[in-house]
Amino acid sequence: MLDRPDQPLVLLVDDTPENLTLMSELLADSYRVKVANNGAKALRIAAESLPDLILLDIMMPQMDGYEVCRRLKADPATAEIPVIFLTAKSELADEQQGFDLGAVDYIAKPISPPIVLARVRAQLQLKAGADFLRDRSEYLEWEVRRRTHDIQRLQEVTIEAMASLAALRDNPCGKHLARIEPYMVELAASLARQQPALAEELTEERIAQLGKSALLHGIGKLVLPDRILLSPVPLEGKDLELLHSHAQAGRDALLAAEAKLGSVPDFLRDARDIVYSQHEHWDGSGYPQGLRHEQIPLAARLMAVVGAYEELTSYHPYRPTLGHPAALARISADSGKRFDPSVVLALIECAERFVQIAGEHADDAASLHCELQRLEESLGESIELTLPAD
Repeated sequence: MLDRPDQPLVLLVDDTPENLTLMSELLADSYRVKVANNGAKALRIAAESLPDLILLDIMMPQMDGYEVCRRLKADPATAEIPVIFLTAKSELADEQQGFDLGAVDYIAKPISPPIVLARVRAQLQLKAGADFLRDRSEYLEWEVRRRTHDIQRLQEVTIEAMASLAALRDNPCGKHLARIEPYMVELAASLARQQPALAEELTEERIAQLGKSALLHGIGKLVLPDRILLSPVPLEGKDLELLHSHAQAGRDALLAAEAKLGSVPDFLRDARDIVYSQHEHWDGSGYPQGLRHEQIPLAARLMAVVGAYEELTSYHPYRPTLGHPAALARISADSGKRFDPSVVLALIECAERFVQIAGEHADDAASLHCELQRLEESLGESIELTLPAD
C-alpha cells in the first residue's frame, strides 16, 4: 500500500490519435496517463502496468473494445481493473453488452469533459476503497500466517529444548533424537495410507506434529539414575517400580507446562499421551494404567513401535544390537500382544525408509565410547550405593 504513487494511472485506448490527444490533455493535470492505439497494445500495457482505470473505445480494427474487455476480465491479473467504455456506439443494446462484459460505466461520444472527469473520479474513488479493503484483508491474512509461523516455531524450539535436556539421560553424544522424529513421521504416514479411516485424523500437519512431539518421549527419564537406565540385568522390586514411575513424572511435567499456559496445545497433548502411555501394551499388560486396544492413544501406539525399533537396532553396551530383519521379526512377533497390529503392518510397509533413516543418522565412534563410559559410571554408582554404612 505504501509503495503506490499518489496519482492514479489511467490507460486510454482508442485507434484515433486525435481522441487520444484530447483525452490525454483532459486527464493529465490530475492523473498519470498511458495510451494505446489498438487492443493488443492495450492488453500488453494493462498486464505490465496494472492501471487504476481503463477508458476503452469499442470500434477499433482487428480487436474491438468488447474483445479487449473480455480478455481483461478473463485474466486474474487485470480482472479487477475498472473499465469505462468511451464510444460513439450509443444504442441501448451496445451499452447492455458493455455492462454484461464487466464494464463499470458507458460514456457516449461526443463527450462532455466535466461529465467524463466526474465519472472517472467516481470510479477511481470506488477502486481506491476496494483496494484499501483488499490490501487490508491481505495484510491481515499475512499477519495471521506470520503469527502462526511464529507460534509454530516457538513450539518447535520449546520441544527441541526440552527434548535435548531429556536426551542427556540417554546418550548425549548419540543421534537418538535425530532418528526418532523421522521414524515417527514415516510410520504415521504409512498408517494413514493403510487406514483410510484415519486419514482425517492423520493429516500432513498432524503427522509433522507427531514427529515433533515424539522428541519428548524420554522426558520422564530425568528422574531416573543411570543405574536404572543402564542396568545390564532385568530390574526387580523397588528398582522396577522406580523405572515405571518415569511415565508419571514425565506426564506431570507436561501437565505443569499446560497449567502455566492456561490451555492444552495440540503438540503438548500428543507429547503427554506419548510420555504417559507409550509403555502400554495392546493386550493390556503394560503400564502405568494397563490400557488395552484403542484405549491407548494413537500417538502412544505409534511411539511404542518406534521406540521398540530404536531400542532393538541402536547400540547398547550391555546387549547385542539386532539388525533390521531381526528387529522387524521381533516386533512382528509381538503384534497383537505388545503392539497394535495395524501399526506393525504400517512399519512393515515403510521398513526400507527406517533402514535409510538409521543409516543416515547412525551413531559414530565417539557416541559409542560415551555410552561405554556411562555404563562404567553407572556400575560404579550401583556399587557405591550398596556399600554398607560404617
